[in-house]
Amino acid sequence: MGYFFILNFTMLNALTDNHGRIVNYLRLAVTDRCNLRCFYCMPEHGLNWLSRSELMSYEEMLRMCRVMAGMGIEKVRITGGEPFVRRGIMQFLTSLSKIKGINELTLTTNGVLTAPFVPQLKDIGIKSVNLSLDTLDANRFFAITRRDEFTNVMHTLEALLKHNINVKINAVVMDGRNTQDIAPLVELTKDLPVSVRFIEEMPFNGDSHQFNTLQWDYLRILEEIQLHYPSIQKIADPAYSTSYNYHVPGHQGNVGIIAAYSRTFCGSCNRIRVTPQGMLRTCLYDDGVLNIKDALRKGDSDDEIKMLLRDALGNKAKDGRQAELQRHDIHESMAEIGG
Repeated sequence: MGYFFILNFTMLNALTDNHGRIVNYLRLAVTDRCNLRCFYCMPEHGLNWLSRSELMSYEEMLRMCRVMAGMGIEKVRITGGEPFVRRGIMQFLTSLSKIKGINELTLTTNGVLTAPFVPQLKDIGIKSVNLSLDTLDANRFFAITRRDEFTNVMHTLEALLKHNINVKINAVVMDGRNTQDIAPLVELTKDLPVSVRFIEEMPFNGDSHQFNTLQWDYLRILEEIQLHYPSIQKIADPAYSTSYNYHVPGHQGNVGIIAAYSRTFCGSCNRIRVTPQGMLRTCLYDDGVLNIKDALRKGDSDDEIKMLLRDALGNKAKDGRQAELQRHDIHESMAEIGG
């Protein structure tokens, strides 16, 4: 009887969506600004950056995370834009790491400014970092990012590995831009304990004229890898994994393929997103369903915010296709939505 009560109490206090999926993972974007200008993310001239008053303050983010942690959010990933361009980010991460109930704190970075902070990341308990790196060629890096920062990114990779922080390298696969980098990136896993994940390109580039049809889906990416590594084997995918995972025998690391545009993983989705301006997105492809910043600044209590969150999750699209159909335009920048 006691066990039954505890189990049901836990379920009642967990965040679940209207499709019965438990939501325990928050992706929180702390800024829309970035020090790179990757062509698949934003126009070369940048974006109309948010003013400071439009951004959630660190205090507002911490309160929101405390509320969510009390509802069952266990993992928080900090994203941007680029998190390390926002002042005070380490103090914020330190405070966030101390919130009761958050058992896993991770972040995604482009690595340009990150290397000097790696020892502090280790000290506050960050065990895993996603590093965006679309190519191992310095010239192609410049062509893709429009910035000469390849050396700094590689320094970050070295620092993360030196401090025994798990590294997932995220590479967006783009026709005519970096498909020749697929095999070299896989080769990284031979001697380094990294996970290299290839991501289908998505239409979040800040320009509706810059994305047509997908040339490299997850199946074609796998075929390209198998061409160079015919012995590659499928391995088990962790719970809630967004990637199909593989291993080349004899390699230290692993390979993953994320079908971000094909959206084959929606059925096990356990995540929500909050944009830099406090907009809750229950799906990467939706248009925003609740402005948490406005609720906080209006003076809503924690219980009122919990009710708003449960209402929002009670109307979540079944998958990314349905979410896309419910909006008019998805051509915005990934930097604005914490992709």
